[in-house]
Amino acid sequence: MVLAGKIKVDKKTKNLVKRLRPQEIAVIDHADLDELSALSLVKAKVKAVINASPSMTGNYPNLGPLILLNYQIPLLDNVGPAIMTLQDNQYVEIRKNEIYLNQHLWGQGVRQTKEKLQRTLQDSKNNLHHSLSSFIDNTLFRAGLERKIVLEKLAVPPLKQQIKDKHALIVVRGQGYLADLRAIKSYINDLKPVLIGVDGGADALRENGYRPDLILGDMDSVSDEALQGGSELVVHAYANGDAPGIERIKKLGLTAKIFPAPGTSEDAAMLLAHQCGANLIVAVGTHTSMIDFLEKGRRGMASTILTRIKVGEILVDAKGVSKLYPGKDNFKSVIKLILAACLPLIILVSTSSLFSQITRLLWLKVKLLFRF
Repeated sequence: MVLAGKIKVDKKTKNLVKRLRPQEIAVIDHADLDELSALSLVKAKVKAVINASPSMTGNYPNLGPLILLNYQIPLLDNVGPAIMTLQDNQYVEIRKNEIYLNQHLWGQGVRQTKEKLQRTLQDSKNNLHHSLSSFIDNTLFRAGLERKIVLEKLAVPPLKQQIKDKHALIVVRGQGYLADLRAIKSYINDLKPVLIGVDGGADALRENGYRPDLILGDMDSVSDEALQGGSELVVHAYANGDAPGIERIKKLGLTAKIFPAPGTSEDAAMLLAHQCGANLIVAVGTHTSMIDFLEKGRRGMASTILTRIKVGEILVDAKGVSKLYPGKDNFKSVIKLILAACLPLIILVSTSSLFSQITRLLWLKVKLLFRF
C-alpha cells in the first residue's frame, strides 16, 4: 500500500504536534518514542510517522511505537538524520519501507510491525536490570550534588498568588494526567485549590474548564493561549539563574517571575508551593518511575527523590487515581432511586382535591394562552 501526503518536520515531537494537521505525515527524530508523545500524534490524526531514529532501541520497555500501530498509524523507523533536512509541506510517498520525493527514491527505513516491536520489547524487558543499575548509580551520584534541595531554602520570587495555608494542585503533562485530573474534579470544585500548571499541564487544566492560577516551567510545551490567559507566570531557571524560557515570554509581550531551582520543573513547582506555605500539595501526572524519567531523556531522578523527601509530609500524589476505582455508569440507578423516593409524594398529591383543582386551572391557562 502506498501512503502519500504532506509532511511536517520537527526534532521535538511536542512542538511538532502543535503544527500538524489531520492526515499529514509526521517526521520526527525521537529515539525510544514515549507513550505520551505517541498519544499526541494519535490525537493529531496523522496519516503516518517517519522517524529518523529507532523508535524502540531496546534500552528499556517503551510503548509509544506499539500505540501508533494499535491505532493503525504506519511507522517507518530508523530512516536516518538526513530526513530532518526536508521541509514542511513537501509531498512524499511511502512505499513499503521506501520514501519517494518528487517520484524519485529518496531513502528507506524499517517498516515496523507489531511482531517486530513485541520482540524488541521483550528483549528490553530481559535487559532491564542493566538500565536500572546505571539509573541508580547516576541517581545516587546526582543526589550528592543536589542535596541543597533538602538542606537549603531557595530564593522564591514574590508572587501575587497567595499559597500560604491553602491546597496547591500541581498538574504535570505526564502519563494518565487527563484521566487523573478528571477523577479529582469534585475535589477541585469543592476545595478550590491553587491551580499550578507545569508547562503543558496548564493546557490540561484549561481543557477541563479551569484557568491556572499560576503557570511554572521552562515554557517550551505550553500553548500561547494558556500563557496569554491571565495566569501568573513563573519561568523555571537553572540553579545558576539562566532562564531560556524568558525569551518566549518577552516575545509574547508578557512578564514573568524567575525561579532558579535544580531539577525538573515539576520539582520546582513542588518546592515553590512548599516554601510558600501550602498546607497540602496534590500532584497530578508527575514522573515518579525509572521509565518515566528515561522517556524524558533523564538518566536519574535525584532531584525528584530529594524534593519528595522535603515536601513528603504534605504531598498527595494523585497519579493513577483514575485507575483506583473507575466507577460505573449508574445514571439509570440514580433515576430509579429518585423516582422511588418521589413515588409516595406523587400518590399523595395526585389524590388531593386541591391538586386536582390547581391542575385544572393551569390547564385552562395553557388553553387560553395557545388558544386551542
